[in-house]
Amino acid sequence: MKKIAISLIISISICVAIAIIANHYKNTPKNAPVKKIPQRIVTLAPNLTEIAFGLGLGDKIAAVSSDSDYPPAAKQKPTVGSFWQPDLESIIASRPDLVISLWFEQQKAIAESLSRLGIDTIILRIEKIEHLFDAIKKIGDATNCTKQAEELTEKIRKQIEAVRLKCASSKKPRVLWVVQTEPLRIGGRDTFLNELIEIAGGENAVGFTLQKYPQIGTEQLLSCNADVIIQSAMSSENIEAQQKTAELFWAKKNSLPAVKNKNIFVVNADLVQRLGPRLPHGIEIIAACLHPEILEK
Repeated sequence: MKKIAISLIISISICVAIAIIANHYKNTPKNAPVKKIPQRIVTLAPNLTEIAFGLGLGDKIAAVSSDSDYPPAAKQKPTVGSFWQPDLESIIASRPDLVISLWFEQQKAIAESLSRLGIDTIILRIEKIEHLFDAIKKIGDATNCTKQAEELTEKIRKQIEAVRLKCASSKKPRVLWVVQTEPLRIGGRDTFLNELIEIAGGENAVGFTLQKYPQIGTEQLLSCNADVIIQSAMSSENIEAQQKTAELFWAKKNSLPAVKNKNIFVVNADLVQRLGPRLPHGIEIIAACLHPEILEK
């Protein structure tokens, strides 16, 4: 009986392991090898555009998504639709030999259509910081910029680690990251926003949630006891005006420590929510909100 029990445990363990591996590959984009070094590249998201420029590929970028606004040179490139609605005809008209997209339905469908037409594509899933490094490597390998990709990754890692070390020994404030106020929606623990909070020396004020960006009610809001509220700006313009609007909105919730102590911060979403080369700067902004006394040194 003992041998049977042990065999059963081993069998169950193997099944669990296979399920985990299968789930991993099911949720990982599959990319065919790029046939040749690309000379005309199209990027379908702002962070992909920033990565391509960060690798020194600016001269080879033929077109970008309409919301690609950094670096400034990106705004001079032809556009092929928006992040959420890439335009197949415009992409084909730009004569690309490589199209780089993200792994969500609208972009994935476009990339698959282009692939059937014989155009090289890369579909990337970038939802966590480690995914960013993987994406940089894949783009670097596909564009003959492997060395540049290694250098860019190392630079970003060092910058992030420098902020982490500065904040590591400080008391961790409870942080509520608000991505939307009407209805109230926040960043949960299984998100890269949570990674930013932790690197910057904070703790997510909300515990485990079934959704990554759940909608929360008044009771859950008040019980989270947030010390700091960080709110993503709706646009990169008029941040000061958005800050004032946020302060008025939160004034009604003055039982929260963050409101009492005026620790409400509206931050530029382009810097903190684009998983790209500027991410360390975004983390520094978050760290300055949580630990101004350290970041001023």
